Amino acid sequence: MAELNHSTVSEFVLLGLCDSWELQIFFFIFIFMFYLIIVFGNIFIVMLVFTDPHLHSPMYFLLANLSFVDLCLSSVTTPKMITDLLKENKTISFGGCMCQVFFVHLAGGCEMVVLVAMAYDRYVAICKPLHYTVIMSQRKCIFLVILSWIIGFVHSVSQLVVIVELPFCGPRVINSFFCDIPLVIELACLESYFLEILMNCDSGVLTFISFILLLISYIYILFTVRHHSKDGAFKALSTCTAHITVVVLYFGPCILIYVWPLNIPSVDKFLAVFYSVITPLLNPAIYTFRNKEMKVALRRLKSQYVCSK
Repeated sequence: MAELNHSTVSEFVLLGLCDSWELQIFFFIFIFMFYLIIVFGNIFIVMLVFTDPHLHSPMYFLLANLSFVDLCLSSVTTPKMITDLLKENKTISFGGCMCQVFFVHLAGGCEMVVLVAMAYDRYVAICKPLHYTVIMSQRKCIFLVILSWIIGFVHSVSQLVVIVELPFCGPRVINSFFCDIPLVIELACLESYFLEILMNCDSGVLTFISFILLLISYIYILFTVRHHSKDGAFKALSTCTAHITVVVLYFGPCILIYVWPLNIPSVDKFLAVFYSVITPLLNPAIYTFRNKEMKVALRRLKSQYVCSK
């Protein structure tokens, strides 16, 4: 069957974001600028966390890993989308398509687990502050990061082993700017209804479990703190606002794409752009501009730069 795949379909045709050349030029400038900010913003956060001793804590260690995963997630699809916006014929090889499927779900699954780990870190910091340094040790943080990549890898492989063995005999047109599982399955030369349900369940289980764990952790934080102080819930909510914002922005598109798909091409394209371009851009902005310690670290870096001159 693998020989059939490569002999009948060696490449797929991507329809991209739109048909209008003027809109494609606009999207090229818009998305190219966003991607530059994503690259430099997330790299800057990783470097700042690892070079500033004041940020050597579990929360910022996990934040640096989140920024790295965001950079990886955006880099899987965005560079090709940008270059394709200047092309009339947009194609991707069969191997390139499978690589996009693999790495999108690897980074996506990893990010979900990292977000859960960050919620667990906030739970320990707010609900068990006296035991925080013991519970969130360096070894525990490294374990959580490694676990996130393992879960992302297992999730991605479980999707890929099914997709790569499908018979593709035509058509080969994908109505999007990158290869994703629901779009590729539609092109298979077999009845795909039950397979689509199976793939959605695979992605949905990880998404649903991660989302439920996040909800439970934040609800428990608010109820725990509220018993100690009337203003405790508001302070806890303020502390976790940035994290909650990122969770909503990240899981919203994931749920609408993989758990309850709308199957509206224009909406799916918007959600895909939001998922791969907007969210990785908002994460560094939210965590940097809403976090006092990050602001102080930026001022320290600026003062060191001025003094070095």
